[in-house]
Amino acid sequence: MGKEIIIGVIPVLLAFLVFIGVNIAPFVIAVLVLGVLTFLLSKQGGMSLAQKKQTIEVPKTTTQFGEIGGQERAKQELKEALDFLIHRDSLKQYGIRPLKGMLLTGPPGTGKTLMAKAAANYTNSAFVAASGSQFVEMYVGVGAQRIRDLFKEAKQKAEKNNQDSAIIFIDEIDVLGGKREGSQHREYDQTLNQLLTEMDGITTSENPRILMIAATNRADMLDDALLRPGRFDRQIVVDLPDMKARKQILEIHSQNKPLADDVDLEAIARDTFNFSGAQLESVTNEAAIYAFRDKATEITQRHFAQAIDKVMMGEQTDRESTAEERERVANHELGHAIVSEVVRPKSVSQVSLRPRGQALGYVRQSPQQDRYLYTLENLEQQIMIALGGAIAEEMLYGGRSTGSRNDFEQALHLANTIIDTGLSELGIVKLDMVSKEALHEERQRILNDLLDRTRAVLREYFPVFTHALDHLLREEVLNGEEFRAMLEEARRLPKKNNVEELDSHMMRA
Repeated sequence: MGKEIIIGVIPVLLAFLVFIGVNIAPFVIAVLVLGVLTFLLSKQGGMSLAQKKQTIEVPKTTTQFGEIGGQERAKQELKEALDFLIHRDSLKQYGIRPLKGMLLTGPPGTGKTLMAKAAANYTNSAFVAASGSQFVEMYVGVGAQRIRDLFKEAKQKAEKNNQDSAIIFIDEIDVLGGKREGSQHREYDQTLNQLLTEMDGITTSENPRILMIAATNRADMLDDALLRPGRFDRQIVVDLPDMKARKQILEIHSQNKPLADDVDLEAIARDTFNFSGAQLESVTNEAAIYAFRDKATEITQRHFAQAIDKVMMGEQTDRESTAEERERVANHELGHAIVSEVVRPKSVSQVSLRPRGQALGYVRQSPQQDRYLYTLENLEQQIMIALGGAIAEEMLYGGRSTGSRNDFEQALHLANTIIDTGLSELGIVKLDMVSKEALHEERQRILNDLLDRTRAVLREYFPVFTHALDHLLREEVLNGEEFRAMLEEARRLPKKNNVEELDSHMMRA
């Protein structure tokens, strides 16, 4: 209200002065100069009061460590560092230096920010938070000033609340803590230098004690000075959840949802290998949305299957393929499925002909157990599965299509992995000491051998194409159990009949 009154009075006052003959030009110039100086000083100082508050004030969180599924080791390490704040007097008996910083690293969506929120609730500490992008601007000195304001605010909040410690959380710290290169000075370097100074405690006292928690999914990009002991004393890897952790996460996010009796969270956890916590939360949410669309009173296993497909492949598209294209895509996906089920029994969860994202069809696999270490046999099996679609087209239509492009890229990547890890006939080699011709020949030898093995598998189980194609074209989805029944039926047929049927089909093609 006062602001509006002043804005209304000033023009009237200026008009009155002009009316009585007073020269108002010096006053106008002085006001303009004062306004420009005020604007520049506010920018040089870092930010306005409103901006400062937006940067460092965060709502109080109620997140508990028990609400975070999996990540038991990471949570334990973080709790230990937080216990140093809670039991700070006990540290003196053992001569332990307090930890100053904790760096949470790992892929996106694994719960790094959730763990920082839980840390704030675990201790009686003041908590302030910011994102790395908030410290980067075109104005010189802005980032460094914001760093000082952040530490000052943490200290003031702790003192105001009679707390002995404070926690500062910076997300995306790689934005301001990247490696410094060459002799060229950048604004980012000034911001990083200020952060290093604050973490060293040059301008902060021991009471209240400040613990820095930062998160990034690009730890390799951080400056070495930031990672040295005494600053970020511990780097905690918050990795993708294993099957047990995935089940825990699904249980947490399904607590407030009406699940049907046929829902098997363990099977869903098995089908979501390599999903992050954020993706699993999205699966439960999308399953509830599908149930809402169907006007169902409960969320069924079918809704979860649709949700997994959506999170993995994208929303179903309206692409209308010709009958010939649909048949080719169906046989292509059946080729993947046959090879997958032969080399890795019970691995096929679903064969789908419904277009999603950029894919006209897909095979969803369900590994029986999580695998993090691969042998030569495992890698060769993956290559054979990738090649199965193209070989199926070749056998049925006498040629391949552009739909195999991504499959070939995956096969080439896996072949390079075999060579890089010393599992090929080249043995343990340093790649830059091997000619491109030798690498190409070895890569082609691996792929040609696996092409022949894939072709032999599909020849043996050729009747599956005939039995499964009509079902897939009609229903658009073939679940794993139905597919395995068709495969078992083909196993009982004499191999001679399979070869004769294939030869007859290839002659017609």
